[in-house]
Amino acid sequence: MTKKEEIYGILPCGIRDALEKENLDFGAVTEICIRAGKPIYVNAGGREIRTGYLPGKEELKDILNYMSRYSPYAFEEEMRKGFLTIEGGHRVGIAGKAITEKDKVKNIRYISSVHIRVAHEVKGCADTVLPRIARQKELCHTLIISPPGCGKTTLLRDVIRQISDGNHVIRGCTVGVVDERSEIAGCYMGIPQNDIGLRTDVLDACPKAEGMIMMIRSMAPRVVAADEIGTTEDVRAIEYAMHCGCRILATAHGSSFEEVRCKPEIGRLLRDERFERYVVLKKEETPGQIAGVYDRQGKPCM
Repeated sequence: MTKKEEIYGILPCGIRDALEKENLDFGAVTEICIRAGKPIYVNAGGREIRTGYLPGKEELKDILNYMSRYSPYAFEEEMRKGFLTIEGGHRVGIAGKAITEKDKVKNIRYISSVHIRVAHEVKGCADTVLPRIARQKELCHTLIISPPGCGKTTLLRDVIRQISDGNHVIRGCTVGVVDERSEIAGCYMGIPQNDIGLRTDVLDACPKAEGMIMMIRSMAPRVVAADEIGTTEDVRAIEYAMHCGCRILATAHGSSFEEVRCKPEIGRLLRDERFERYVVLKKEETPGQIAGVYDRQGKPCM
């Protein structure tokens, strides 16, 4: 199916008709924001499109039913995290009334907002950076640093694919992906919807720290990859993986090497020079633009 068909498959006809009137290029659409009683907003090609259609609460409820195949309770575990992944790897965030139990979110009901993040693979976007983070056809311990929305997950995904498949720059090897937010592989019913390579195994919707240790013990990966690390538990799991001989490929929020270095938890990895390469992305209209690649000390690598 096309992206358009995958997205339209979870939308009521009124919302579909409103989007059809905009003649959207789904190759450029990155997000569709649907809120009860408010205009639908679409982000496409760096511009924001506002429709005149005001969806009702029942239509948002229909979206949830379509996504869960009329069995929302079967998807309670995913819903309590605030999103579901649909066929094609598109991530659908939901907001509404949180149902709690023992101070933890158990479920979300009375849905008031739905944000559809359209999955986009950009194969080859890592071509220029891969030679700078590999040495003797092996991956260096690498951290991708980026502000939100600058394409770090897209870049991470393509690096994973190329490491897994192997090419003239890097020797193909097993990669263990811990995909806590289902954005890297875009798993639907456990099956990756994105191309993440021939030798890649995925733990979907699993907490990063626990997942990294599980991967090492059960799948023996040569490379362990995770998105948006930052907690004390993440740092400990990364150190454990490094001591086990695994290469680490991860991302973190930040606008510069120095900014991340000053953070209390993840900053310790930088101060201890645990990573061998840092890829810093910059805020541009086109995602994935590289500001620089740096070595252990934060000095530019040519």
